[in-house]
Amino acid sequence: MLKVENLRAGYGAINVLWDVSLNFPLGELTAIIGPNGAGKSTLLKAVMGLVPTTQGSVSLDGYPLTDRATWDMASLGLALIPEGRMVFRDMTVEENLTMGAFPKPHRAALGRNLERVFGLFPKLRERRRQLAGSLSGGEAQMLAMGRGLMSEPRVLLIDEPSLGLAPVIVREIFDILRGLKQQGVTIVLVEQNTRMALGLADGVYLMRAGRVILAERAAAVDIDRLHDLYFAREGAAGDVADAVFK
Repeated sequence: MLKVENLRAGYGAINVLWDVSLNFPLGELTAIIGPNGAGKSTLLKAVMGLVPTTQGSVSLDGYPLTDRATWDMASLGLALIPEGRMVFRDMTVEENLTMGAFPKPHRAALGRNLERVFGLFPKLRERRRQLAGSLSGGEAQMLAMGRGLMSEPRVLLIDEPSLGLAPVIVREIFDILRGLKQQGVTIVLVEQNTRMALGLADGVYLMRAGRVILAERAAAVDIDRLHDLYFAREGAAGDVADAVFK
C-alpha cells in the first residue's frame, strides 16, 4: 500500500497541503478530485519528492519514501505522468519511451516493454520515428503514459490525463486506464472529469484548499453531495467533518 500520513508540503513560505492522509491500496485505481488549487498536483509531486515536505511521511509497503530523491523513485516502483504531457519534443517517440526505461534495473527489459507499450498504444508504433513535438495532444498524452509504463511501475501516478483533449480521445485514454487496472497496475488518478473518474475508480478522495474533505469507496459516493462539497455550496459544510473520519 502507498500511504501518505499527516503530510504538509508547499513552495517556500507558501504551504499547500495541510495534514493530508491518504491510503492507496495496491491493485486498485484511486481517484483524487477537487477544484483548481486544491493541492492535487502538489500531492503527487510531494509523493515523488519534487516538492519539499515539512511534516508527515510517505511510504510504500512500509518502506519510507519521504527522504528519497526523485531520481530514485522509478527504481522503487513509482512513476509520475505529469499534467501537460511534458514529452521531450526534439526526441522521437521511441527515444522518449526509451528514456522511461533509463534506470539500470529496467534496461534489460527495454524491448519487451516497448512491445507492451506499442500494444497498448498502436498509434505510437506508427509514429515511433516521428518527433514527439509533432504529435497531437492525444498522441502526446499516450506517449507520456507509455513512457511512465516503461519502468514497469508498481504505482502509476497520473495527473489530469484528459486535460485539453477531445471527448473521443478522453474515452480512449480511460479505456486504456481500465485495461491497466485489470492488469493489476496500481493507479493514483488526479482528474477533474468527476463522472468518468468515479466510473473507473475503486476509491475516491475529494480535496479542497489543501485538505481531504471526503474519503469513500467510489461505489458508495453520492454524486450530488460530492458536487456540493466540490463547489463548497452553502449547506455542505456540515458534511465535511463526517466525511474526513469515514
